[in-house]
Amino acid sequence: MTVDEYLILSQNASTLGITIPDYIRKRVTGKALPRKRILLEDRQLFIELGRIGNNINQLTKKVHLGMKHPPMLINQLAELKNILDMLKSNIVKSDCQAD
Repeated sequence: MTVDEYLILSQNASTLGITIPDYIRKRVTGKALPRKRILLEDRQLFIELGRIGNNINQLTKKVHLGMKHPPMLINQLAELKNILDMLKSNIVKSDCQAD
């Protein structure tokens, strides 16, 4: 990758308020990119919530593959994921209202 290509990539990711690896991952896999930029003060929170969500997804996959777990783990993981999704949605909505 040339320096100019990296700068373009960095600017595109920054404009959308996501990390460079997340930007590349979404572009390569054809997943939708965010429509709105996340405010700077909310960006780190949004990134951390995404990481937490990824960890929850990994635990959920292990549970579905038969990992020993307490009976309520699946329900608790689903509830936690819903809460994280709601928090992320609220961040995006508050940013949209600020525009």
